[in-house]
Amino acid sequence: MIGSRRRARSPINIWPGFVDALSALLMLVIFMLLVYVVSQLYLSQTLSDRDSELARLNSRLAEISAMLGLEEDRNDALTQEMQRVQQQLGESLALNDQLEVELEETREQAMGRQNDLEAALDQEERLAASQRALLQQLSDRIGALQTQLRQITAALELQEELTAEKEAELEEVGRRLNTLLAERVNQLQQYQSEFFGRLREILQDNENIRVVGDRFLLPSELLFASGSASLGPSGQQELDKLAQVLLEVVEKIPDDIDWILRIDGHTDRIPINTPAFPSNWELSTARAVAVVRYLAEQGVPQDRMAAAGFGEFFPVAEGSSEEALRKNRRIEIKLTDR
Repeated sequence: MIGSRRRARSPINIWPGFVDALSALLMLVIFMLLVYVVSQLYLSQTLSDRDSELARLNSRLAEISAMLGLEEDRNDALTQEMQRVQQQLGESLALNDQLEVELEETREQAMGRQNDLEAALDQEERLAASQRALLQQLSDRIGALQTQLRQITAALELQEELTAEKEAELEEVGRRLNTLLAERVNQLQQYQSEFFGRLREILQDNENIRVVGDRFLLPSELLFASGSASLGPSGQQELDKLAQVLLEVVEKIPDDIDWILRIDGHTDRIPINTPAFPSNWELSTARAVAVVRYLAEQGVPQDRMAAAGFGEFFPVAEGSSEEALRKNRRIEIKLTDR
């Protein structure tokens, strides 16, 4: 029993010396690596944990030594505990070695960064010298530019005087052009009035033809069959009357009045989808083009006509009643300026 106790205690006596050696090594490492604060804290924490663990193990060993007299079987447990402590100590030593390697690498990286910083400072000094030379060149150029600016300012002042005179002349020309344009508009309005007055006389027997403002509204049923863009006989007769009046009025309009006859096609809101007309846009446009072509055949100048299709998007009557749909299916004719 006494021999067993001696064997159990003999390994314990090496720890204080080992701890002193390790502490001396730690103090040396700390002294060498003060600049690396983060690594020192990490290493100190590791060693502190190890000392705490050793203190706890010493306490545990004391308890085990006291209990050996009562339970000899716990010797195996103590042996296993010692093995675990030795393993932890080995891991701590390995960690210490690893930290030393990392600290050495960190030192080398720091030295490399210092060399890079010195090289950067040298380059910055060279750049500063070149920049000073460049600033001198820029200063010389700024002086030259200021001289040119003074010359340009003088030229601009002269130009402003000339511009003021030209603006006065342009204002006078503008007033003359506006007066002339107003005279031309008044002349065109006179011919518009004559054109619509004659049309009212000729088309007054047809109650379906309406006048809205400066536009004549011809119902589509008067000109085309349902879903068609081909002019019917009755529609051609009405367009013959329109062409006759238009040609008589056109002969009186001076050549310098830029007039145009607008033909706008409109449909109702009922959608259409046929091979010829995929939508109401195509149908309304095709009907307007058919009217323009027929008037051109009657002698109306082609360069004085324009055709446009608006589909169902500009109704003159709201609602979905048959009367509203009939009013919205129409051809609008307007004599206006280009």
